[in-house]
Amino acid sequence: MKDFIKNMPKAELHLHIEGSFEPELMFEIAKRNNIAIPYKTVAEVAAAYKFDCLQDFLDIYYQGAGVLIKEQDFYDLTYSYLTKCAAQNVRHTEIMFDPQTHTDRGVAFETVLNGISKAITDAKAKLGVSALLIMSYLRHLSEEEAFKTLEQSLPFKDKIKAVGLDSSEKGNPPSKFINVFKASQEAGYIPVAHAGEEGPAEYVWEALDLLNIQRIDHGNNALEDENLIADIVDRDIALTVCPLSNLSLQVVKDLKNHPLRKMLASGLKITINSDDPAYFGGQVNANYEAIQKALDLTKSEIYELAKNSFQYSFLDEKSKANHLKELATYYAANSN
Repeated sequence: MKDFIKNMPKAELHLHIEGSFEPELMFEIAKRNNIAIPYKTVAEVAAAYKFDCLQDFLDIYYQGAGVLIKEQDFYDLTYSYLTKCAAQNVRHTEIMFDPQTHTDRGVAFETVLNGISKAITDAKAKLGVSALLIMSYLRHLSEEEAFKTLEQSLPFKDKIKAVGLDSSEKGNPPSKFINVFKASQEAGYIPVAHAGEEGPAEYVWEALDLLNIQRIDHGNNALEDENLIADIVDRDIALTVCPLSNLSLQVVKDLKNHPLRKMLASGLKITINSDDPAYFGGQVNANYEAIQKALDLTKSEIYELAKNSFQYSFLDEKSKANHLKELATYYAANSN
């Protein structure tokens, strides 16, 4: 099963590039930029990647992002992740990035975007991995601040496919961002949002009805509401589920109790993703392996999850069809 997962073509739809920051690279870039961090060794950085809840994680996450200053830093961060994609047979990825985490520190929007974009261009040519960008608004900040980020992004619209909503969910409902999401859609961006990770089912309703999202990031707590489940199924909207993230942030206490089986049985379209792999103990293949083992998923079920990853991506229809054909061929040869 491990080899089946490893060699299977797949896409990743829920990945925060700042959350792919491995301790070794953080230490290297901090040293390169002469930025003091409160750790003397890579091992100390790795040990700091331990937390009990979303807020504890966010605190170290933002501290780590603080060493990213130059275009080369963002290039190195992104290319490192895309190299790991190639090694895992991830054919396509949709990368979330948090401009406000950097612009609030005085790093220019253009610096962030150019570094990430150049890495994406090089990875497509050298590694055969495609990537799209999702610009995320930080929900613990104001809608006014989000509007500033939207304005900064407009000269670079050709490099950004979608907008998202992440950071501290509790107390920051989707309804807080109705106007900026409306304006973002008018600018041509596809809307997605984190909803129902730590927040209630009501936040998922808001994200669907008020922000008009086309994909739900996490969505675990949608299961609290049968009508919501039916509505999501009816709209044919996928959930980007992140098993090891759920475990690390104690959204679930044990992967054996993860709601993924219930989600599938309810008719929900689920994809498997790593979220913030440097912090949550594994890249996308590790997430597939962990949830497969915990729930005893069959090859057929794993195949369906991988199919969803392409089908509910924001790729054009021709690219989707090509990836799905490759995946079907792989499954036909390896399903026994």
